[in-house]
Amino acid sequence: MTLFRRGLSTMAVTAFGIAALTGCGSAGGSTSAVEGSWDDVVAAANAEGAVMLYSSQNTTILESVKRAWSEKYPDIALEFVRGTDADLNPRIETENKTGKGTADVHVVTDTAWIASAAESGALSQELRGGAFDEPDYDRERSVKNDRFFLDVAATLGMGWNTATVPDGLADPRDVLKPEFRGKVGVVNPVGIASYIDLYRFYGKHFGEDFVARLAEQQPRIYPSALGVSQALTSGEVVVSPMVQPLVQEVASGAPVNWALPTPSWGTPFYGHVTSVAPHPNAAQLLANFLVSPEGQRAQAIGVATALPGIDGATADAHDIAGPDPAQLTPEFVERESRDWEQAFQG
Repeated sequence: MTLFRRGLSTMAVTAFGIAALTGCGSAGGSTSAVEGSWDDVVAAANAEGAVMLYSSQNTTILESVKRAWSEKYPDIALEFVRGTDADLNPRIETENKTGKGTADVHVVTDTAWIASAAESGALSQELRGGAFDEPDYDRERSVKNDRFFLDVAATLGMGWNTATVPDGLADPRDVLKPEFRGKVGVVNPVGIASYIDLYRFYGKHFGEDFVARLAEQQPRIYPSALGVSQALTSGEVVVSPMVQPLVQEVASGAPVNWALPTPSWGTPFYGHVTSVAPHPNAAQLLANFLVSPEGQRAQAIGVATALPGIDGATADAHDIAGPDPAQLTPEFVERESRDWEQAFQG
């Protein structure tokens, strides 16, 4: 099974998998969650001395979080496991089912999985930290079922090679200019719900014929936004309507630049404290830290943040139009994948 098809299959079983796990979890961690004040939680977290984060964020962000955490909580060792949602979500489900947890906090982007898990509540503990109640965080918009919290949002926008396109792009439709034929980079969305939604978003906001016209540009196709970014840097393509913010590339002196269109599309990262966290108090402390100003600053590397005014943030995560899990059914993803293949590879 290819990666693309595996992503499609994961969405197909998500609702069943979460529902089947309801009631299977336990508080089977190594220590117990304290019931006292937040100061008691912090003291218990320090006594636990360790916390484990599972996340599909990139390692640059995760290493930054680890450094910032160690400065604030030097007595609690933070370790992380980085993997795709397709890798980590089944592990979280298995740990919950067996009652043998390894992850304390899990950060995920799969919107269908998040919606199902938040509704069931089976995989998560209620959040306790005060950072979730800060006015700037806007709990009403940011927290689902008192368990899943908006952390940051990955955004995709326009990118260009500055050596070839010195004036840049002002609108995604700029990539449709005749001079860019054969020189546009796009991502392959087949079987990947989020990328399917990205193409839908562009068609909705930048013209019903945008996708058809993009296919007529005979674009070069890449398996991910990272691949498009690398192709822009090398000059293999010169423009793209779908790259991650090229913050690190620009900082390193690569001949590229980027901008987000208005409106902008992205995928929000939500976190939760796992139901079988082996370090439940340190888990609550880490979840609280991720949405605090220190945690948000640590993550503001080419992403939108859930707090306003964070240096390095590309946008406000609340303003990013993310995928709608109700629309991205397996049937919809499969149909749109076939249509894309016919238009771009037929």
